[in-house]
Amino acid sequence: MPGHRKTIKDVARTLGVSAATVSRALAGNPRISPETRQRVEATARDIGYIPNRAAQSLVSGRGSGFVGLILTDPGYGREDSYLGEFISGLGAGLGQHGIDLFLAAVPETQSELSVIRNIVGTHRADGLIIARTSEADPRIEFLSSAGFPFVTHGRTSIEAPQHSWVDTDGTAAFAEAFEVLYALGHRRFGLVTIKEPMMFRQHRTEGLLQAIARRGDPEVSLQIATSPRYDGARRHDAIAALLSAPERPTAVLTLFDGLALTVLEEAAHLGLSVPGDLSVIGFDNIASSALARPGLTTFDSETTRSARESARMLVAQLAEKTRPAVPETLLIRPKLVLRASHGPVRLSPRGQTTQLAHNGRGARK
Repeated sequence: MPGHRKTIKDVARTLGVSAATVSRALAGNPRISPETRQRVEATARDIGYIPNRAAQSLVSGRGSGFVGLILTDPGYGREDSYLGEFISGLGAGLGQHGIDLFLAAVPETQSELSVIRNIVGTHRADGLIIARTSEADPRIEFLSSAGFPFVTHGRTSIEAPQHSWVDTDGTAAFAEAFEVLYALGHRRFGLVTIKEPMMFRQHRTEGLLQAIARRGDPEVSLQIATSPRYDGARRHDAIAALLSAPERPTAVLTLFDGLALTVLEEAAHLGLSVPGDLSVIGFDNIASSALARPGLTTFDSETTRSARESARMLVAQLAEKTRPAVPETLLIRPKLVLRASHGPVRLSPRGQTTQLAHNGRGARK
């Protein structure tokens, strides 16, 4: 029948053996002779049968052949176009070792931890990739206590590493961004951030604050605009208020590119030119950052490399069938991508700057 998906019964019928024999042969059962196993595997390939790994694991007692990635919150991937790049890199890294990746979403009626407990309890995956780490992360505590293989994309607040992780050095990146802007004459800085207690927020903020402290320049000021990550209306309001404030910043750093693009949008509504009146720097180098007008200066967080390294670390754990006694960690230094959204400071008279922002805000609908 055209379009009919081949099954174990089709392989068995072609060879004239039982379906149980085919199942055991494909699962690598030592009771099946090598000759029979080779015939079964060759016939399965010839007729286009694709084994069900989950079913095989029940027969063989081996792993599921899957690694899971948890989509950590309702907005994950909605604004972060790098998610596709991360999934692609992760899938490729795992695929080199014959391991498949599956994505697990968190239903509104469940917690993420309950989903993870279910995956571990039902053995639906041999390991997990955990993203979006928070300052105190119960997912990590559970997986560590369960002895389940996992790698996190991000760190926690615990200084001594107790699990394997891959992360980008947001602290160094934001310090570098400050120094670039400081050298261009900027002294009034803004930071656009989120309310959620994510570790990448903490590290990037620390990098900026430490750089300011090292300079020890009393002329340097910092204003911070904060909003919930996925509340678009409050994000726009917080950024508009920052750009409309007396002594508004002449340079703004944003926690990630989605925030930076909103800053560009609000600046246009307020009649502020970028980079003439305002310099803006983002983080992540998502595809739309290069298409913005002007092109967004940002940091390339090497998403594909992070994904492949996460896969490599987890595969090593699976091969050893245990998590390493000394966790493997990797801190990747992001690369500054210089585009057109930053430039030398151009200070206007105080009254003119304030009036411009006020008029622009009043005209926005």
